[in-house]
Amino acid sequence: MAKVKMLTQTGSEAGTIELNDAIFGIEPNEYAVHAVIKNHLANRRQGTQSAKTRADVRGGGRKPFRQKGTGRHRQGSSTDPSQVGGGVAFAPKPRSYRYTVPKKLRRLAMFSALSSKVLGGNIIVLDKLEMAEPKTKEMIKILEAVKAEKKALIVTAEVEKNVIKSSANLPGVQTTTVGQMNVYEIINHGSFIITKDAVAKIEEVYAQ
Repeated sequence: MAKVKMLTQTGSEAGTIELNDAIFGIEPNEYAVHAVIKNHLANRRQGTQSAKTRADVRGGGRKPFRQKGTGRHRQGSSTDPSQVGGGVAFAPKPRSYRYTVPKKLRRLAMFSALSSKVLGGNIIVLDKLEMAEPKTKEMIKILEAVKAEKKALIVTAEVEKNVIKSSANLPGVQTTTVGQMNVYEIINHGSFIITKDAVAKIEEVYAQ
């Protein structure tokens, strides 16, 4: 098992922690990560874009001008896409972009994302992350103490309201729990900050 240095909130060393190689130590699979991120972004799309086809445009009941003698091309309806004010050819309509990917692929992508953070040295394990009250300044001090990048993902085992509120006004900093984190967020943030309890919960959830 890989050993990673563990830090306190003040940035001092607090020993080491062993990470499960089956979760944090695999060879990252780029295809799996790409497929799952693509799926995540597709599922986030609202799919509300809409335009009128020639069937939706008002009018078109009579022939706009006579067939011959005008010097123009023949036209049977004012709703034709070639006419000003006509419908849109192949107009987009509201639809769902959602689709699913296999569970095994999702697990492989999650393991690949976590392992890539370990391989890149971008994982920061804290022995604990506790805040008596929501203070943005305190969160800034913690992030500076552990030398986190501007874009950082903070993962806790359970919902920590003070941590969430303290990070809410910091651009590039996002908080989540083990149950809510996803591959896109992990890859999209430079630093992956996680508590010791969250590591244990990840290994418990994905060991099955």
